[in-house]
Amino acid sequence: MSRRRREEEDPFERMNRLFREIFEEFDEEVRRLMREMERLSEFDERSLRSLVGRPYVWGFEIVVGPDGVPRIKEFGNIRRVGRAPKITEEVEPLVDVIEEDDRVRVVVELPGVEKDKISLKASGRRLMIKASNHKKYYKEVELPAEVDISTAKANYRNGVLEVELRKKRGEGEEREIKVE
Repeated sequence: MSRRRREEEDPFERMNRLFREIFEEFDEEVRRLMREMERLSEFDERSLRSLVGRPYVWGFEIVVGPDGVPRIKEFGNIRRVGRAPKITEEVEPLVDVIEEDDRVRVVVELPGVEKDKISLKASGRRLMIKASNHKKYYKEVELPAEVDISTAKANYRNGVLEVELRKKRGEGEEREIKVE
């Protein structure tokens, strides 16, 4: 479309076109996910029998990043080992990383865990989350920027953990973070 044509385009037409493009990208991503699920459903009978009677959690979230590219984030306690599923004892929680001007916020869903059973460690660009109560959770999060660990704050309410870390530049260190 020519530049002049875009400038003359009605704002509602432009919004409609943008939504159409987003939904087309989303549709392609869902089709890719369905092909992947079909491929994974071709487990041999022995692999499927190993899942029977064992508790498992698996899910996904589709997120459109600031670059406009949709990303699929998986969570749960099923890991892929080759073509076969493997159920682990630890559940990978659903995590959102929000980068702001001067800080990074990490929001983690940890239902059914008591506050004193949560362990957090941060170093450089990594945050390790570990919790165990009736369920065990474990996740290592790659942060979008180097953080100042001495300013870290964490709150846990109603099954949701929120960690706030200030950005910094310089050498990394590791430190425990107290959950309030």
